[in-house]
Amino acid sequence: MGEQAWYKNWFNSPFYHKLYFERDEQEADAFIKKLIAYLKPLPGSRMLDVACGKGRHSKTLASLGFEVIGIDISADSIAFAKQFEKDNLSFYMHDMRLPFWVNYFDHAFNFFTSFGYFKTRREHDDAIRTIAKSLKPGGVFVIDYLNVHYAEEHLVHNEVKQIGESRYDIHRWDDETHFYKKITVIDPSLSQPFENIEKVAKFSSGDFTEMLAFQGLQVQEVFGDYNFSVYDIRKTPRLILVARKNVS
Repeated sequence: MGEQAWYKNWFNSPFYHKLYFERDEQEADAFIKKLIAYLKPLPGSRMLDVACGKGRHSKTLASLGFEVIGIDISADSIAFAKQFEKDNLSFYMHDMRLPFWVNYFDHAFNFFTSFGYFKTRREHDDAIRTIAKSLKPGGVFVIDYLNVHYAEEHLVHNEVKQIGESRYDIHRWDDETHFYKKITVIDPSLSQPFENIEKVAKFSSGDFTEMLAFQGLQVQEVFGDYNFSVYDIRKTPRLILVARKNVS
């Protein structure tokens, strides 16, 4: 892999979790319940939460009675999530580009733009392949990504967030292929500011449809926000694709 990928240290940082996940748990909870009402999985269905972070979505899915496994590349996130393990909920540290269990899950999920971080298209294809292979024939994959066109038009270039004693100076920009976000954290616990640049690929609905089809997944439905509005290239903030694995 050569140089250290930006996300490895950042996802293990307490400042990352403070910035993104000490947010409205209820919103995440409501979205999952709405999604399950839409998908209508059979009781006891097996579910894979890809890039599960500290496991908040996995916990909700397990609380609804499903058999849930969460995987994430961050050792610290998985260590934290393991405290919530129970009979129908377990967590593993795993890189989504590498093979995982095959033909096992009824549903797989990738929430909250937890994709688009790798350097090459091939690595992203590897991740989609892992997910496709993990599903049983007829299984369903849901990916929740940013809507590129909406994000381009609504890019807030500079922002300052104060969370407790931590100050986050955020600078955003984009080019033809990626969005970038430079985050500088100033905190009393740090001897000097902590800096990280996030980089997320500009994948469109067409890109995903192609990547998914290549791995035998057919897009069934596309939503544009967490209320399941119809996707609109200009007007909706999210790109939520529901795809089914071919049976043949």
